[in-house]
Amino acid sequence: MDTITKVADDKSEALAARYGADALPPAGPWNETIGVMLGHRSVRSFLPTPVPEGTLETMIAAAQSASTSSNLQAWSVVVVSDPAKRRELARIAANQKHIEQCPLYMVFIADLSRLERIGTKHGSGTNGLPWTETFLVAAVDAALAAQNAVTAAESLGLSMVYIGAMRNDPQAVAKLLDLPPGAFGIFGLCIGYADPAAKAEVKPRLPQAAIVHRETYKQAGEAEHIARYDEVLGAFSRRQNMPTESWTARIKQRIAAITGREKMRPWLNALGFPLK
Repeated sequence: MDTITKVADDKSEALAARYGADALPPAGPWNETIGVMLGHRSVRSFLPTPVPEGTLETMIAAAQSASTSSNLQAWSVVVVSDPAKRRELARIAANQKHIEQCPLYMVFIADLSRLERIGTKHGSGTNGLPWTETFLVAAVDAALAAQNAVTAAESLGLSMVYIGAMRNDPQAVAKLLDLPPGAFGIFGLCIGYADPAAKAEVKPRLPQAAIVHRETYKQAGEAEHIARYDEVLGAFSRRQNMPTESWTARIKQRIAAITGREKMRPWLNALGFPLK
């Protein structure tokens, strides 16, 4: 009975953290795996404690267990330990120091180069590779693999943060990591034990009613859901001593213009992705 009560309490706490106490979804099944997933949070302050031996291999096994389109496995990962390379990657990423400080850093690669080498070696042609669809396959494969790796790491007590800023200068990343044509460093991943002094909380998300549509896409009620979410995220920001502008205000600023990555298509073209 004590175990059942504890699981129920954990569920309530996890859902309240993810949605806010007033926006909880209906009760449903629960287990430890779901608890780990709902407890996900981005962490940027890590202890210097090394990641235990064998953990990387376990994470990669989990990553390789993710779904992959047509079993193409169109992704790779580069583990970066060299301090000089870490410093340069941090510079590319607007000086995010946790790239240098985290015990484990890796860059996930949307990788069509391996498929190209196979096609060239066996004379089967590679006319299916230059298309935007094939690039999307590689990007999705890399993302699915990375999230499996993250879930595995978090289940072992580790924490993480994705580094989308690898896309600030994809060509510099490719040069630094010696990526072949057809390979794109799509994001980085910091892994380590969270510094408890940082006290990072689970960041609330939009209510499920704003995300889930039955049969057809519906916009009715969206404004009300977003207004409520602005309140929930504002309370979170105050607890974290973060700027308290609303989610709506942040989104307005973010989508008003794109800064620094407006050349993504020519960058990808230069990296060997024609995107036909």
